[in-house]
Amino acid sequence: MDSAETQKINKSISKISHIHSLSADFLTEQLSEKGLENFASSHGNILFQLSLVESMKMNELSEKINRDKSTTTVLVQKLINEGLVEVKSSEIDKRSKLIKLSEKGREYNKLTSDLSANLIKTFYNGFSEEEKEIFYSLLCRIEKNFNNANKIFI
Repeated sequence: MDSAETQKINKSISKISHIHSLSADFLTEQLSEKGLENFASSHGNILFQLSLVESMKMNELSEKINRDKSTTTVLVQKLINEGLVEVKSSEIDKRSKLIKLSEKGREYNKLTSDLSANLIKTFYNGFSEEEKEIFYSLLCRIEKNFNNANKIFI
């Protein structure tokens, strides 16, 4: 492999980071066009994660969105203030708080499902179904590498 190819490969993480920024900017612009300019992509990710379950503990949500608990708490508080999520005590452990979508949050998710579809359409524009599957598989392998590396270094 020549030097130019090696340099290109070594830029992979930078490229992923750049794509993440571009997709966040894309969503922010789309949200703004819908009159939802006060939300970041992290807020949307929280609402999406909560749409998959009845309710979730804060630490579970932190893991799902890959943020520490204090950051997640700040993000969730904004969503509470906007009336998009609700907090209730766990029936099993009263000290534990469960976060769930409010009715307004469910309506918001319906609105943003079109935005998500646009994001996916833009992301995979020009890809065949096979390329999409291969790409996803490769991303999962990279994620697994980092998850395993974190266990080694802790």
